[in-house]
Amino acid sequence: MSRLKNKVAVVTGAAKGIGAAIAKHFAAEGAKVVINYVSSKEAAEQVVKAITDNGGIAIAVQADVSNEADVTRLFEETAKAFGGLNILVNNAVAQGYAPIEGISVAGFHQSFNVNVLGPILTIQAALKLFGDKGGNIINISSGASKMPLPGASLYSATKAALDAFTIALAKELGVKSVRVNSILPGATETEGATEAGVTAGSDYEKMFIEKTPLGRRGQPEDIAKAAVFLASDDAAWITGEQISVSGGMYGF
Repeated sequence: MSRLKNKVAVVTGAAKGIGAAIAKHFAAEGAKVVINYVSSKEAAEQVVKAITDNGGIAIAVQADVSNEADVTRLFEETAKAFGGLNILVNNAVAQGYAPIEGISVAGFHQSFNVNVLGPILTIQAALKLFGDKGGNIINISSGASKMPLPGASLYSATKAALDAFTIALAKELGVKSVRVNSILPGATETEGATEAGVTAGSDYEKMFIEKTPLGRRGQPEDIAKAAVFLASDDAAWITGEQISVSGGMYGF
């Protein structure tokens, strides 16, 4: 398939989980993909290898999206490798689950720096590389932005802010032929979710499954397929949308 043939995509936080799945699906559709990671170099290189072994094109670039100099370097290396940019996926995330008593000043800034400031910086950099034909921005938000969860107030707040950016920027950048959309995953089985305590058989997992009409947790591939659609010309008339990919959990 070649819905993204000759497109160049940057996927932040792409060494694992949803980001890795999006990168692999993009490459399978013909995109040249920049795998951004902050610390998981080996995992990022494994994603690159999986793509290139399949005949795709990808490179890995280390950068902390909350650091302006790192973001500048990320997009400079993208331009050097591939000459331009068509698609930006903001997937890097600080999950930061904690009850209100456990939220620290440092934790607050870490969450907002990665989840909100990070996309601001990457979008600013991406706009400089998008050509006259415009570009495509996909923000990976969360169903928690619409239905905040206990113990996840900080995380939910950052994702609500990201959704607000999506709507505002879709209106602001439409004149430049830049589309901006959010994907709101439901309970998805990733390394990050496991680290946050949503493990197989846990009470959290049981709760999520009970609240999901399709009766299972999502897989990274479920989110990646929606991202391919939004990145492709099939979605050419879609911008400013917040698309729930949650098995129905956030669909009512």
